Amino acid sequence: MDEAAVRDRLRTVEDPELGDDIVSLGLVNDISVDGEHVDVDIALGAPYSPTESDIAADVRQVLTDDGLEPGLTASVPDRDDLTSEEQVLPNVKNVIAVASGKGGVGKSTVAVNLAAGLSQLGARVGLFDADVYGPNVPRMVDADEPPMATEDETLVPPEKYGVKLMSMAFLTGEDDPVIWRGPMVHKVITQLTEDVEWGHLDYLVVDLPPGTGDTQLTMLQTMPVTGAVIVTTPQDVALDDARKGLEMFAKHDTVVLGIAENMSTFACPDCGGEHDIFGSGGGEEFADEHELPFLGSIPLDPAVREGGDGGKPTVLKDEDGTSDALRTITENVANNTGIVHRQGIAQTRQSEPLSPDR
Repeated sequence: MDEAAVRDRLRTVEDPELGDDIVSLGLVNDISVDGEHVDVDIALGAPYSPTESDIAADVRQVLTDDGLEPGLTASVPDRDDLTSEEQVLPNVKNVIAVASGKGGVGKSTVAVNLAAGLSQLGARVGLFDADVYGPNVPRMVDADEPPMATEDETLVPPEKYGVKLMSMAFLTGEDDPVIWRGPMVHKVITQLTEDVEWGHLDYLVVDLPPGTGDTQLTMLQTMPVTGAVIVTTPQDVALDDARKGLEMFAKHDTVVLGIAENMSTFACPDCGGEHDIFGSGGGEEFADEHELPFLGSIPLDPAVREGGDGGKPTVLKDEDGTSDALRTITENVANNTGIVHRQGIAQTRQSEPLSPDR
């Protein structure tokens, strides 16, 4: 079987989210045939996302059914306008910003559980606590080991639950307040991003401070953000501020991967009833209003608070309603990250003149 025949076989593999086969979408980067062995490189950019894992499995199945021995790799082309020296975080495939318009909606909770959930799927993950004024991540993962310094004056981040961690809390006293103006924030955010030995990561989750201030601006101007997750509660006050965050990302041409609703329905363990303490359905309505994906709702559950205070992310617990909800959000973020990459590649390649093998 030659390359053309293999390509024809791959036309039977559908991308369920883009609605066409992977060859027509331009998602097949390269095919190499050596006897019965076939190497295929596919433009998949969200490692361990359920959808992309299914696409890869379908490719293997199609080739195996034809008696071939498939070898699969996945890659997304680098930006042509940047040299390797100019690229920030060149070894990080995806930077996911977690933001909220206001404080107190559980943004850090979502960021910590998203990072831990992605690691649980098998991905290589980093978590950058960019909330320099109120860093909470080390407590929420029970990490008290500070980063190590190398001879080159770079920092080696500690790990917890398979996630590499960096936070301002590692570099200040436990009770010391951070009282800085914008330029200092810009400098520290840049250093804690670029002067850290993150290694090769599939995802770097960035826990932003609430609002739309200096930290957010620095990150959007200096880091290659793949997409953002906006966290809100169902109540109108939180949704009003979420709109400001949405507008901030729009002004910087940053894709919003979806809306996560925290502190949803409370299931009372005593009376057995359900109570919408902060309202109901506000996050999903907000997503619909702005034509954005709704990532899911997290119940108002004391276990989430206990997990944060105790340093054990709830997403890692055995299956229950709350941990399942957090896993659903994690999978949706990974899937939507993949859509961003595949749509971009498909749009670029489908606009190019057709080559003989297409």
